[in-house]
Amino acid sequence: MDNPTTARAEGTDVKAPGVHNGRNDQRAPSTGSRVTIKDIARRAGVSKTAVSFAFNVPGRLSARTTQRILDVARELGYMPNPIARSLNTRRTNALGLLVPQDISDLLANPFFTALLSGIGSVCKREGLSLMIVPPRRGSLVDATYAALVDGCIVTGLDADDDAVKALRQRNIPFVMMDTDAPDGVACVNIEDAAGARLAMRHLLELGHRAITVVAFESYFGVPEKYTGTLKHRFDGVRAALVEHGLSPRDPRITTFEAPCSAEGGAQALERVLALRPVPTAVLTLSDAIAHGMIEAAISRGLQVPRDLSVIGYDGVEVWGRTSPTLTTVRQPAREKGRLATDMLMTLLRGETLARPRVSLPIELIVGQSTGQPARHA
Repeated sequence: MDNPTTARAEGTDVKAPGVHNGRNDQRAPSTGSRVTIKDIARRAGVSKTAVSFAFNVPGRLSARTTQRILDVARELGYMPNPIARSLNTRRTNALGLLVPQDISDLLANPFFTALLSGIGSVCKREGLSLMIVPPRRGSLVDATYAALVDGCIVTGLDADDDAVKALRQRNIPFVMMDTDAPDGVACVNIEDAAGARLAMRHLLELGHRAITVVAFESYFGVPEKYTGTLKHRFDGVRAALVEHGLSPRDPRITTFEAPCSAEGGAQALERVLALRPVPTAVLTLSDAIAHGMIEAAISRGLQVPRDLSVIGYDGVEVWGRTSPTLTTVRQPAREKGRLATDMLMTLLRGETLARPRVSLPIELIVGQSTGQPARHA
């Protein structure tokens, strides 16, 4: 059943099928002529306004009426010009996902696929396209200015990043993810500090003391300069160490960064094995890194977790089907994407968000990749 807004729109625009201006008229346009909105309206028995709604604001009509109009348009061979349409309506009917990584790196990470699934579910419901906006020739700012979108979901950036400033300058509504957004900026986060604290506590309770923390690559390079997601995760790591009477500066606790990919995990393993003492456990801040590290360890003849315990972070389902299954901090990636996109749709409608800042819960999933150390460093 249509809501009141939809019912009013349809009551104004929709006529009985086959009736136009008081007479039966279902004539098709003459052969060779350009199909127009007027032709579609005549054939579908609706007004030209209703046809415009079907292509530009489908939410103003019922699903049945919209589908009838689109079916007629397809039958007549009508192809709307997206550029002309966006100029007329000042809308592109597209959302952007602003990311600091290359697309190839994103698509290699199953976490991003899960996040994209949540975003895509809302786009499908709203009849919108999704544009992934990675750096353009190395510049995310240039990519932001070039993106033809109505609104943006921003992930992996701080609120004072130049690309975010570009969104403000263009008056494009946006929702941020995984950052310390200032007051007045819509944001969806997870309980990052709590997740890292649980993961480090798990390793410490198993008896590990020589532990390496592998972060995904950032602009900052060292934990002391981290902000947003990485800062919160390292806050959790430090809290767990202090709980167990250890100093975050204990020489047995080491940290470095690696590319957020399976290849990055393999590279990280080489650095771990070169450390002295050799760590007995690794806490990675990405499932992709953890998976690559485990594969590389097994290929070298190491046994996980007997020789090396490994924890991931994200809880992507695919890693739970590997052998050994991955111990990881699970976050609701699909829900995070869906919620951020729903919030963006609220902003695009000109409405006020009831909860502009949301923090989603996490969960430690204990798999087979962690165990007690066989040796003591």
